[in-house]
Amino acid sequence: MRFRETELAGAFVIELEPHADERGFFARSFCASEFADRGLATRYVQSNLSYNRRAGTLRGMHYQAAPHTEVKRVRCIAGAVYDVIVDLRSDSPTRLAWTGVELSADNRRELYIPQGFAHGFLTLRDDTEVAYEMGASHAPEAARGFRWDDARIAIAWPAEPVVISQRDRSYPDLDPRTLREDGL
Repeated sequence: MRFRETELAGAFVIELEPHADERGFFARSFCASEFADRGLATRYVQSNLSYNRRAGTLRGMHYQAAPHTEVKRVRCIAGAVYDVIVDLRSDSPTRLAWTGVELSADNRRELYIPQGFAHGFLTLRDDTEVAYEMGASHAPEAARGFRWDDARIAIAWPAEPVVISQRDRSYPDLDPRTLREDGL
């Protein structure tokens, strides 16, 4: 595996190093010792799968309030997404900065998202599936979010969303006071 740190400290794009032959290829997508050597989480307690029928489906921007913040490993296993993370950590030099990366079944990249980040994605193809490994169990009472088009964050989405849930559509703009109340 190749670990490429993003411009947001602690967040990595992980690329497979396939060993190919006439059958296809084999590659490791997780190795506890390689993650631990970089100070990354090695324990995951929940796996999730998100299926999205239409290109242009937006999910986000979601995060968990403390003490339920969660590490995530995200991979697109069918189709393609533009995956976005926003650093919400109060002690981070990149607080409220964002980065985006294309994850697809073709490029087989994975995004490692540290605790204290918001996460969302926009599907780029029909019939897209996103698989998550979570470092903490979901706590519905700690679920939070903010608008995908918040002018303060100014995410440059590659296309206008066409499908957004009512919940995601109704989130307010991000308020730093709310982040403090959420322990971030």
